[in-house]
Parts: sequence; C-alpha cells; structure tokens
Amino acid sequence: MKLLLAALALFVASASAADVTGTWKGTAETENGTIERTFVFKQTGTTLTGESSSEMMGKSAIADGKVDGDNVSFTLTVKFQDNEMKLNYSGKVTGDTMKLQVEGAGFAISYNVKKTS
Repeated sequence: MKLLLAALALFVASASAADVTGTWKGTAETENGTIERTFVFKQTGTTLTGESSSEMMGKSAIADGKVDGDNVSFTLTVKFQDNEMKLNYSGKVTGDTMKLQVEGAGFAISYNVKKTS
C-alpha cells in the first residue's frame, strides 16, 4: 500500500509539472542594449536538456537542467572573448511565457521568454 501511495504521489507531482519542451525566444534589457537568446528545451520527466543560442555567444548545451512544478533551472557554459563562463538560469513558467534570471561572473540579468513552437 505504501508503494502504491508513493507511486501515486510521484505521478501527481510529474503531472502537475510544466512542460517546457519546444523552442522559446527571449530578450533581456541591459545597459549595453537588448540581448536576444533562443532556447530549445527537451524535457523528460523533471530532467531538462537542449541547447541555447545567441548572436553574441553562439550555441551552448543546457546542463544540470531541472523542472520542478513551474520552476526551471539550468546552466549554460558560454564562450565570451575567448573565455568560458558558466551562466546559472532559474525561473518560473506561466503558460507559454517564462521569466528567467541569469547569474554569471559578477552580473545578473532577467529574460522575458515566450514559447514559439
């Protein structure tokens, strides 16, 4: 009986999680202007993978991705001026929009992201 209840709880938790699979495009306003970034997410259960691209930093694989209810988090390793840096993203999904916070080496910015497909 305990095993059945645990399985049911796991099913309910995964059923209520946001499904972010697809292509999302977003912008962030910075003191240097608008930054655009595209995210291609693949979600399997609570695991989030895929890639992201921007004109400034090229393509990066999504690592350590998780979906917990409506919350998402993942890491990108990007190359900027021949230096690699980790960007840590976290945010909340509301329907076909997402608010993401990204923190890197000494900075933090916010993206407004919308699902496109």
